[in-house]
Amino acid sequence: MIDWRLSAASIRRLQAEQTDGTLSARQLVDLYLKRITAFDQSAPAINAIATINERATAEADALDAERRDGVLRGALHGIPVLIKDNIETAGLQTTAGCTLLAGWKPENDAAVVRRLRQAGAIILAKTNMHEFGYGIRGFGSYFGQVRNPYDPECYPGGSSSGSAAGLAAGFGAVALGTDTSGSIGIPSAYNGLVGLRVTQGLISCEGIVPLSSTQDVVGPIARTVEDAATVLDVLTGTDVGGVQAPTFPLAMTYTAALGTAELRNVRIGRLTDLFRIDAGDDEVAGIVERRLGLIETAGTTIVDVEISALSDLLKDRLYGSLVLVQDFKFDLDEYLARRPTSPLRSFQALLASGVCHAAVIDNLRLSMATVSRVTQEYYAHVAKRRMLREVIVKAMDQLGLDALVFPTIRQPAGRIGGPQNGANSQLSANSGLPALTLPGGYADGGVPVGMDILGRPWRESRLLAIGHAIEQCTPPPSPPALTFRDAPIDASTSAGRN
Repeated sequence: MIDWRLSAASIRRLQAEQTDGTLSARQLVDLYLKRITAFDQSAPAINAIATINERATAEADALDAERRDGVLRGALHGIPVLIKDNIETAGLQTTAGCTLLAGWKPENDAAVVRRLRQAGAIILAKTNMHEFGYGIRGFGSYFGQVRNPYDPECYPGGSSSGSAAGLAAGFGAVALGTDTSGSIGIPSAYNGLVGLRVTQGLISCEGIVPLSSTQDVVGPIARTVEDAATVLDVLTGTDVGGVQAPTFPLAMTYTAALGTAELRNVRIGRLTDLFRIDAGDDEVAGIVERRLGLIETAGTTIVDVEISALSDLLKDRLYGSLVLVQDFKFDLDEYLARRPTSPLRSFQALLASGVCHAAVIDNLRLSMATVSRVTQEYYAHVAKRRMLREVIVKAMDQLGLDALVFPTIRQPAGRIGGPQNGANSQLSANSGLPALTLPGGYADGGVPVGMDILGRPWRESRLLAIGHAIEQCTPPPSPPALTFRDAPIDASTSAGRN
């Protein structure tokens, strides 16, 4: 019998066991499918999975045969991956969480899915999400509410809710999410995972249902920094399927760069502006500060940073949401026009249908009210985003900082049905700067919280190296104790940290 703890193992561990013959891709797929059966719709009913790939076992068998013949496609050969349900997968339903897209099966894979398959990954399942990515609580008209595996009465974060909750529950080895304003970072934080929002343009978004073409990115959600780097190596570069994915020249791979940072040579700025803003922020701020204390003890220089222009840029309504609200209507119409098989034909039809989740409808009405993106207001927002980026990079340069750090979201995961406040995600999303989310610790209720490390544009390799060094000195949280065959995952025996 395959050890149930392998459901939380790292990619390195899973590859090693497949190489030495103690594990096969087919056995790994079967293990994850058993866990999905046990926990996704039955108690605790995580509800992370939208669609299971019925060909996953056959694909695993084919990849096992290739391995026996000495053929390895790449770093993810035989590794089951979870894919957010706004990312097109040929022959698999893609709904973006909306009932109107139920049953739609795109003809082609998104660029990132092609690259995963080229590297040998098995697309195990599509994951549930906040409808159209337009929120952070994890619900939609098609599948309902995703639950947090650490506490099923709490939100899992969003909009990549199922990708993070499913990974934390042991439903796959690694996951893909998309991020417009916190949709990778927030669910990663609330599920004790590593998430990476890349510099926009680093990874192709071709074949992804859009929310905002000027802010959307796609990226990994993983158990470890090394796993995130492994996936990033696969997703970047020229796509042999025909799409020229924008990239940035590197002296080495992202995984090779992991060992290039020593904490005693790292300078991090604690961005005090984003620690305590509202009532209720103290708990998470304290948790992140305690972890920073451990990092400082390990030799990192941490300095308090205040950026005088930051509060004005972040509090301005023009800055906060305008571009996302305006982009969605036009970007979705352009996307649907290029997909004649889609049962949904226009943004107007989406709003007129009235089927979207009630909490999404108000956002749709805001987007529908926009007449044009060619407005003075829109261009003023674009200018403010550029200004924000320049202000942040200038402050980092003046203080000689490698990165800035702050809570991913300033308040613990809310109870389902209530509000969810405290997101800091607009800093990375609107500046376009990359952010690496790391586990920060646990709130009083036992649900994880996270911290973001914000870096310079195109310097994902440096962010990952710093994150990897932090991870070595302060290990991340263990997975939630979901019982499987009377064997709970616990902190002392988890294979996921090997």
